[in-house]
Amino acid sequence: MTYEEATEYLFNKTANYENQGATGYKVGLDNAMKLDEHFGHPHENFRCIHVAGTNGKGSVSHTLAALLQVFGYRVGLYTSPHLLDFNERIRINGRPIPHEYVVSFVEKEKDYFETLSPSFFEITTALAFKYFSEKNIDIAVVEVGLGGRLDSTNIITPVLSVITNISLDHTQLLGGSLEQIAIEKGGIIKTGIPVVIGETTPETKEVFKMLAQEAKAPITFAEDEDEILSATPVKGGMQYKARHFADFMGELQGAYQKKNTNTVVVAMRKLADMGYLCDYNNPDNTHKYQKEMNEAFSNVGSITGLMGRWQVVRKSPTIVCDTGHNVGGWEWLSKQLETVNCKEMRIIFGMVEDKDVYSVMALLPKNATYYFTKGSTKRAFPETSLKVFGNQFGLKGESYPTVAEAYKAAMTSASTEDFIFVGGSTYIVADFLKTCV
Repeated sequence: MTYEEATEYLFNKTANYENQGATGYKVGLDNAMKLDEHFGHPHENFRCIHVAGTNGKGSVSHTLAALLQVFGYRVGLYTSPHLLDFNERIRINGRPIPHEYVVSFVEKEKDYFETLSPSFFEITTALAFKYFSEKNIDIAVVEVGLGGRLDSTNIITPVLSVITNISLDHTQLLGGSLEQIAIEKGGIIKTGIPVVIGETTPETKEVFKMLAQEAKAPITFAEDEDEILSATPVKGGMQYKARHFADFMGELQGAYQKKNTNTVVVAMRKLADMGYLCDYNNPDNTHKYQKEMNEAFSNVGSITGLMGRWQVVRKSPTIVCDTGHNVGGWEWLSKQLETVNCKEMRIIFGMVEDKDVYSVMALLPKNATYYFTKGSTKRAFPETSLKVFGNQFGLKGESYPTVAEAYKAAMTSASTEDFIFVGGSTYIVADFLKTCV
């Protein structure tokens, strides 16, 4: 079996939410627990940090992993989806799981999978935990796939839980209100385990308080801690002024990263309180923290492989891609685009059909030329329909059947002073990075 055959099996021979939508989502932890038992409960052999949320959980997970790695830990990182290669989902100290390991895993366990019929994500989670255990990591940062309470990753008992924020997304699976979604994502709160909440609304804050109280879990609301006093855009990133730490530089750009960074720094304080980092209350450690925080926050991409977060891929014309794909994400991206100074803005845009296309389009800037397209997924919203909907919102442009064709058209018309944004869906960014960069 080749690597291509192994990944083809995983993607197309199992229930897969990313390809199928709701029909590919398996509810419950039964399969996850059976797989865990089958592999000898590998997640019990290392410590974990569990990260959930509607937006920002990828950035927060990668940054926490970078920090832990800089502090000397051997760090596993499990995230989804990938952009270029399946093996990006499972990393140790930034290095993706080897293709050979994936092939061996699928070859050896394929017969068992066919008796159990687990989903793609259930198998991938088991693969990650088995790999981390065999490679003797110290700690893993585990990102929830979807929701939390019934997510395959929720068999772990972490040392710290983090929930970034809640907005209306995946409503057909998680519920149609903020309270319902908060209950699902708050399902990662474990008995006695500290939890950090990044952002709340009046509705979700009460839900999290209730869940933490029931679990006797110490809860910290990062927005009330206000660890990040200011975030100033500078060349190559953001300059942060912190309350309890020395100022530091962050690589990840985008206005939304201030809140993500605040969440990470509050989580960092909790880890320090538990003895995972040096004592931040000790004045002698201030300089050390400055060095290590600068190293981690300034190099998240190179340390962990993170891509697609206001990622500048070219200058003259400036080209930026971002994986923000729902209303919560676009509430920030639209504000970010408003700050861009350029001769003409061109937006290569596509979405998947189970997102709130209308609400996102209402947020898109009207002073741009659009290149409506679709990503390489069965869930892609037709580009011709996007153009029709876009016209209803005053968004002018043409439709293109592939991201590559949309990019070619944008580049043909662009001047060196223009700004090209690529996004609307993770699949759009993935296709762009695969075929255009």
